[in-house]
Amino acid sequence: MRAAIIGGGIAGMAAAFELEKARAAGGAIEYTLFEAQARLGGSLASETVNGVVLERGPDSFLSEKPAAAELCRELGLGDQLTPSNDANRKTYIVVRNRLVPLPDGLMFLIPTKLIPTALTRLFGPVTKLRMALELLHPPRPSQQDESVAALVERHFGTEAVNRLADPLLSGIYGGDATQLSARAVLPRLVEMETEYGSLTRGMLAAHRKMRAKAANGAAAAKSQGAQRPRTIFTTLRGGLQQLVDTLESRLNPDWVRRSTAVSGLEKVEGGWRVSSQGKNEFYDAVIVAAPAWAAGVLLGAVDPLLGEDLGGIPYSSSITVNLLYDEAKLGTLPEGFGFLVPTVEGRSMLACTFVHRKFLGRTPPGKAVLRAFLGGMRPEALLAQSDETLVKTVRRELSEILGPKVLALGTEPEHVQVSRWRRAMAQYAVGHLERMKRINGRVAEWPGLRLAGNAYDGIGIPDCIRLGRKAAQEIVAEKELEVARR
Repeated sequence: MRAAIIGGGIAGMAAAFELEKARAAGGAIEYTLFEAQARLGGSLASETVNGVVLERGPDSFLSEKPAAAELCRELGLGDQLTPSNDANRKTYIVVRNRLVPLPDGLMFLIPTKLIPTALTRLFGPVTKLRMALELLHPPRPSQQDESVAALVERHFGTEAVNRLADPLLSGIYGGDATQLSARAVLPRLVEMETEYGSLTRGMLAAHRKMRAKAANGAAAAKSQGAQRPRTIFTTLRGGLQQLVDTLESRLNPDWVRRSTAVSGLEKVEGGWRVSSQGKNEFYDAVIVAAPAWAAGVLLGAVDPLLGEDLGGIPYSSSITVNLLYDEAKLGTLPEGFGFLVPTVEGRSMLACTFVHRKFLGRTPPGKAVLRAFLGGMRPEALLAQSDETLVKTVRRELSEILGPKVLALGTEPEHVQVSRWRRAMAQYAVGHLERMKRINGRVAEWPGLRLAGNAYDGIGIPDCIRLGRKAAQEIVAEKELEVARR
C-alpha cells in the first residue's frame, strides 16, 4: 500500500509514525509526507535561549487526554514529561486594569461554592443573585445547538459571559463565546442542563462522582504503590520541539518532503492521484492533515459538497510574544500562572502566562518569562504590525495591568520572541456537529480517504495525535480488508 499524507503538523506526523510502525512490523507499506513549509510540526515549535525554553506555539497539552503522553513514552520521552506546577496555580481576570482572581470552587464556568462566589469582586450583586437563583432552573431538554454565550447568559447573565466565558474560551480556543457551539465545545454542560436544569447542581453531582472515583483510584494506587496525582497540564522539559524532532527521527527521511505543497488531488480508479511540483503520483490512500480551509480547496475538485463544508469551518489567528527578563529587575509578580483579558477591556492582549511559574525546571533561577497572546477572532490588522510595534503594545499593556512598580515601561527584556500563527486554530462554531456529520458522511463515500487535524473532533495536541494515528490505522485496515476480499 502506498499512502500520501498531506500536512506535516503533529496530526500528519502522528499518522506517518503509525504507518512507519506498521511497515516495521512487516506491512507492505510506503508513505509520503507532504509539507508546504520548510519545517515539520506546524505550530509546535520551541527553542532554548540562554537556558530558557521558549514556546512559539502551544506550551503544553491536557493531561487528562492520554494520546500525547502515550506517544511521548512510546518515543522514549517519558522521562522528559513535565507536569504543571498546580500547587501554585492561580488565574486572574483583568477587570478595569485590576487583576481579580477566579473565585475558589469555580469549575470551569460554573460556581460551586457559595461564600467565594458571594465575596468575589469579579461579579456585581445582580450576577451573584442570578448565580444563587440558578439552582432553581428546571430541566431543559436541548432542541438545537446554540452558542456558549447564549447558554451561559441564560443561566448566569451577560456579566458572566463577558468576565468569565469570553476570556476562558478565548484562552483555550482563541475564539468568541458568541460564536462557539455549546454542543461541540461544552457538551457536558448541555447534558447537565437537560438532566438537572441547573448547571450548578449538575456540576456538583459530577464533582461528587469524580471524588468517589478518585478515592477508589487512590485506594487502588496505594495498594500498587504510590502514584503522583495527575496535574492539569503536561509538557516536555526541553520544549514541545522535542516531540517534533523525535517523531521526525523515526520517519523514513526519503519519504518526507518539506517545502512541497500539494497542488491537486484526484480520485482515479483504484486510488488517488496527488499532484505536487509539476509531478503526478499514484497512491492507494490519502490522509489529508492540512487545515480544513486547505483541505477544502483540494477536496473541492473531488467532492464539491465536502469541499464546501470543509471550507466553511472558521479559523482564528494568533500571535505569541515571549519576553525574557532578569527577575531582579521586576517587581513582585502576582501569585499564580497569569491572567486572562476579557474582550470588553478593549485590549490587544488575550492573556499572559508567567511561564517560569507554570512549569518548573525550564527557566533558570533569576529569570522570568512573560508570554503574551494576541489575536483570536479580533481584527487581523494585528498580524500586519511589525514585531517592534507588537512588542511595544504588549509591554505597555503589561505595565498598565501589572503596574509600573512590577513592570515599568523602561524595563528592557533580555530577549524578545514574536510568532505569528495565521488561520491556525479551528473554531467549532454553532452547527459544528451537524457539519461534521455531513463531512463524515461524504468522506465515507470515498475509499482510501481520511481527514485529521484540529478542525474536526478536538483542537488540542492529544486530539490531533489521536486522530492522525486513527486515520493511519483505518487506511491500513481498509487495505487489508480489500486484499482479503480478492
